[in-house]
Amino acid sequence: MQLTRNTQATSTPGPSDWFTGAVLIDAVAAPQPPSRVVASLVHFAPGARTAWHTHPLGQTMYVIEGLCLCSNRDGTVERLGPGDRMYFEPGEEHWHGATLQRFMTHLAIQEVDESGAPVTWGAPVTDAEYAAAAA
Repeated sequence: MQLTRNTQATSTPGPSDWFTGAVLIDAVAAPQPPSRVVASLVHFAPGARTAWHTHPLGQTMYVIEGLCLCSNRDGTVERLGPGDRMYFEPGEEHWHGATLQRFMTHLAIQEVDESGAPVTWGAPVTDAEYAAAAA
């Protein structure tokens, strides 16, 4: 068994090259070989969102609270609420974030690849792309 105690200083601001707006990240699970699973709680202020990105082995996202927007490159937009779950296929370019009116928290679960990477980050989601999804 391995216990990791929660501390008050565990929330990490989301890097500005990965996110637009105010985002805080709490680590939930780190890969412990042979497992490759990593999980994080990600807290988004209204209007905050990820950059475009992919996951080499896919991602499951579970909305804890608030309202979530997510979209992929084919233009599909989904709105998710508490308890909704979204799966992104390996290599599927997508983004997700809070609506303009609500905070949102989701649990992100994915596996790291052979190099230890769970995600490949791309360009920021533009204000126009976000506005089109939020409309």
